[in-house]
Amino acid sequence: MTDEEHLGLIGLAARERPPGTTIVAGTGTNDTRHAVLLTERATELGADAQLSVTPYYNRPSPLGLKRHYEAVAQATDRSILLYNIPSRTGTNIPPALLAELAQIEHIDGVKQSNPAELQLIDGLTLYTGDDATFARTLDLGGAGGISVASHIVGPEMQRMVAAPAERAAIDASLRDVYETLFMTASPTCTKAALNLLGLRAGATRLPIVEATEEETAAVRAMLTRHGLMSTPPTRAPA
Repeated sequence: MTDEEHLGLIGLAARERPPGTTIVAGTGTNDTRHAVLLTERATELGADAQLSVTPYYNRPSPLGLKRHYEAVAQATDRSILLYNIPSRTGTNIPPALLAELAQIEHIDGVKQSNPAELQLIDGLTLYTGDDATFARTLDLGGAGGISVASHIVGPEMQRMVAAPAERAAIDASLRDVYETLFMTASPTCTKAALNLLGLRAGATRLPIVEATEEETAAVRAMLTRHGLMSTPPTRAPA
C-alpha cells in the first residue's frame, strides 16, 4: 500500500472499531525516518499500539537495531510490539537483544516469528506470528498470536485460549488450515479463502499473484473439510 492507503486504513480501523477492540497498527519499515513518521501518524490517528518489524534487507547490526527502536519509541506514547521474522527480513533479534530492547520505554511486547527462539522474555508480552506455534506459545504463558488462520477459523483458535484442556486436539485439527494458507506466498490463499466464503477480500497486488486453479481447489477442499463451505462461493469483484 501507499502511505496514504496505509494510514487511511489505520484511521478507518480506529474510527470504526467495535467497543473494547484494540487496534495495533503495523508501522515498521527499513528506513528509520519513515518508521518514525508512520509511528507518529498512526498514534495521531488513534492506534492503541504499534507493530514494528525489524528493518528488512539492510540487515542492521545489534547496535543499529537498538538505535532504530529507540528512535521509533520516542515517536509515540503507545505500546510498541517488536516483530521478529528473520525468514522475511534477513535480520534476527536473539533473546538477549530482545531483553535489552525491552528496557526501552514503550516497547512492551514481541511478535515472535522465529520458532527456534520462541520463549518468554522479561519485560515483553509474547505473541507468536506463526500459527503452527500458537498452541505452544499459549502453553509457555504467552498472550496469544497475531494470526493468519484466525481469519478463517477464529472461533476454534479462540477456544484454544479459553479451553487449555482441548488445546492440543484443536491445534492438531487445524494443521491442514495452517499448511494450506501458506502453500504459496501469503496472503494469496487467505484472500482466496475469504473470497470463497463470500467475504469481499479483493485481489492481490504484484508481486503477489492470485491463487492458481490448483491452489484455489486446495483451499476449497480445506474449507469443505472444516464445514465452512455450506453456501455457494461468492465471486469477488475483479
